[in-house]
Amino acid sequence: MYLNFEEIKKFKGLDDTPLEDEIAVNKLKLTKAGCLSDYWIIKSRPWIIVLKKITIPSIKTSKPRIREIGNIKKFSSFYRKILNHGYVYAMITLLNLKLKTKKMPEENTNLIVDSTFKQIRKNQTAFVIWRIENMHLVPLPKDQYGTFYEGDSYLLYVASEAGKSIEPLAKAHDVKGRLEIHIHFWLGTKTSKDESTIAAYKCVELDTYLGGAPVQHREVQGKESARFRGYFKKGIRVLKGGVASGLHHVVNTFEPRLFCVKGRRSPNVTQMPSISWEYFNSGNVFILDTKDVTFVWIGRHSNNIERLHAARVRITPIAQDIRDEHHGVSLIFVDDGKETELTDAEKTLFGLYLNPKLRHGLKIESDDVSNEENEINNNDLKLYKCSEEGGTYKIFEMKTGKLLRSDLNSDNSYIVDKYGTTIWIWVGKNASKKERIEAIRNAHGFIKKKNYPSHIPVSRVVEGGEPTEFKCLFVSWQNHDHNNTFNNIHTGKNKTIPAKLDTETLHNIPKIASETQLVDDGCGKLSIWRVKHSELTEIPYFMYGRFYTGTCYLIHYKYTYLGKEFHILYSWTGSHSSKTEQTSLMLHVMAKDESLNHKGMLVYLNEGGETAHFLSIFHGRMIIFVEEHKDNIPTRFLLHVTGSRQYNTKAKQVPIKASYLDSGSVFILRCSEKLCYVWCGKGSTGDEREMAKNIANKLTKEDFIVVYEGQQRSDFWTHIGGFTDYKSSKDRTHNEAPLLRLFHCSNVYGTFKIEEVTNFCQMDLVSEDVMLLDATYTLYVWIGEQSNKEEKRRAYDLAMEYLRTDPSEKDLKTPVIVIKEGFEPPTFIGYFEFWNYNVCTKRKSFVEIRNELEKQNPILQVELKNMNGIYDFDDCKKFPLEKLLVKNPEKLPQGVDPRHKEVHLTRENFKNLFGMDYSSFNELAQWKKDNLKKSVGLF
Repeated sequence: MYLNFEEIKKFKGLDDTPLEDEIAVNKLKLTKAGCLSDYWIIKSRPWIIVLKKITIPSIKTSKPRIREIGNIKKFSSFYRKILNHGYVYAMITLLNLKLKTKKMPEENTNLIVDSTFKQIRKNQTAFVIWRIENMHLVPLPKDQYGTFYEGDSYLLYVASEAGKSIEPLAKAHDVKGRLEIHIHFWLGTKTSKDESTIAAYKCVELDTYLGGAPVQHREVQGKESARFRGYFKKGIRVLKGGVASGLHHVVNTFEPRLFCVKGRRSPNVTQMPSISWEYFNSGNVFILDTKDVTFVWIGRHSNNIERLHAARVRITPIAQDIRDEHHGVSLIFVDDGKETELTDAEKTLFGLYLNPKLRHGLKIESDDVSNEENEINNNDLKLYKCSEEGGTYKIFEMKTGKLLRSDLNSDNSYIVDKYGTTIWIWVGKNASKKERIEAIRNAHGFIKKKNYPSHIPVSRVVEGGEPTEFKCLFVSWQNHDHNNTFNNIHTGKNKTIPAKLDTETLHNIPKIASETQLVDDGCGKLSIWRVKHSELTEIPYFMYGRFYTGTCYLIHYKYTYLGKEFHILYSWTGSHSSKTEQTSLMLHVMAKDESLNHKGMLVYLNEGGETAHFLSIFHGRMIIFVEEHKDNIPTRFLLHVTGSRQYNTKAKQVPIKASYLDSGSVFILRCSEKLCYVWCGKGSTGDEREMAKNIANKLTKEDFIVVYEGQQRSDFWTHIGGFTDYKSSKDRTHNEAPLLRLFHCSNVYGTFKIEEVTNFCQMDLVSEDVMLLDATYTLYVWIGEQSNKEEKRRAYDLAMEYLRTDPSEKDLKTPVIVIKEGFEPPTFIGYFEFWNYNVCTKRKSFVEIRNELEKQNPILQVELKNMNGIYDFDDCKKFPLEKLLVKNPEKLPQGVDPRHKEVHLTRENFKNLFGMDYSSFNELAQWKKDNLKKSVGLF
């Protein structure tokens, strides 16, 4: 905790008596001649250490060794680092004080906590931002959230209900369950070392105050984590300056500014150092703010999202806000390479700041991912174990590639290196307090040792509080069974599913639809075809629900709700089908979708990965035969039945041998058309037995025989080939609620890129691109209405590539569901906290919105505006006379209008040159002004 001298005096034992004049530091005797400045204290339980900061003019090197005083054995390296940033700090006194503090957990009983932290309610959601000002935390006004200064450091506290998102301006509310807490400290590229150190220290202090459970994140300007960017849906604005300009940015004189707009979802708007072509590139959008007019320059290679940011809902407010801050009159769009096609007035004003003749071959810059990062992403995940032996912190590489939850031990801490682009530190619940507190600092040392860029995002997690993006780096973090996972209901704890799951209920309450993965009751109209010699052959009705592993099928399901027809196209691929048939099936699905005007939902299923709704349309009677397709079912077979409801039951053929039986399941043994057994294992449930009987009813013309394990008749063993030992598994798998992850996909530069979107909502679905929603047991591919043909064509391939490469080793049988913007099913909508059904109808194209904005612009009279007032004369950039006497327009300083060089003179130079002030000069007739300019060489 840092206090100034006046605050220090409030502590018992300190008064106005002079402090020591001489201090021992590195065996040097320093006196007041060393420029005594301010005082600080650090609380190091149970001692208060008082320090004073002194400048040593003659010493530029050594790090001081703090003299041991009293019972303080040593400073930790963390404190040493805080105390040595451009100054030498010397300990001058030591106080043993008993301070009264608020009762906290045992570990924090004697902790001095920043007073601002005590305002945090530990059972409430919150979103708070502080800025470091004069080494103290100062709350940032809510209307400044999302705006940062490059010279500052910030601390963010984000608390939400576990697994739910929170908006920066959301109202706080009490939470009965567990809070998910994230603490971020954000460092501007030009922040001071002192401020960045305080930000890191305050992050640790807040974490300790909250019991050490929050997730800590280190963020650097321009390289923020996906989670950090996800908080600010309208984008992040980074301005020049620091605390001073941040506190007093409203001034009487206006300074023109240049901003770079960068981002595919929410824009990052960064103020450039100056107005110059050197900061431009054709891959982004730039905003030139000239007070009266705001120019939006559209790079020819900028992606469509950035253009829409500049003309539509998300970025237009930024461009308009920049304009409206000083009551600008126009918002003008400028196309890359077409600067000379502006109107004369627009061209004149634009040329005052950016002379089109001075722009030369602008580079094409990727919007957010460098080639270096793409190369790094090809590497495997790496896991390192951290330990401290003999006071030395050491890191050992444990493994590369596939990571398992069992690799992490509660007694230790670990570093997970995610391709060299993100560093995670995991701290076990039994690890030392020091490991938890110093985790971020140790990770920073790891980054230096690896020669990684210093801006890499770093996050620390504590066992039991891991966020989704960390869990998904590991294989089967949930330890769920991959068998029979796609047709279960994922309701979580204390949730009940209504007994009646009809179409109206599922559409009116999308949350239930997403939990059950049902869109209706399965009673719609059904048509089924199989692929035969690359063509579709319709299946007769009596064969519905019977599938063969050597064949591929196309199923068209149609249902009606509120007078509107909905279409689902299922493709089912048998495990033994040929590649030729699989390719033909994909082509037939596309053709069928085209015949439906691309309004259908496409569901790609592999044998064993059937969804709940797919099973429901066969009313719990789906059977999979392990052979090539036949027009009639076999005479003899043994079926393994799994499931307890119509939406999760299916039967698959297994060899007719007793060894394939299982005490935890139900089996159907069909011996002939008139003889059928239903064998019930001891571990099977009543519901499972009833579903097996439902299937058996359709397989025999006579009554079937129910036999129970341990009570079998001898003829049963005869028909199955004799008794042998078999499995006796009674364990039941209960799948946990899915981990939800949203990814933004684009091929703007000819190659597909995937970026995760955290804290997602409906507005993150970008109409111009493709999105992936990973719901653990199902993978949705959302196709934006304005996405390009290549993205639409490769949607399924993109999903399969994701399944193959995801670190958590996704099951390749995971159902892939392709949906289109405007036709989202309730099973998809239910994964979003809020959903506006009218968003799609309100969307406008970039061209439409640009035209609307341009029509709102008044007629621009730049010639008059620039030439008839002292106030406007002062707004023009000033240059020495010798630089304005250059005859070649291309060699004039950037931003100088060759026709009006005089406005770039200072007041003093103007009066000395023309013998009058600019106001008097401007009242002259034009021919007189031209003659005067010729006489001094400025015409």
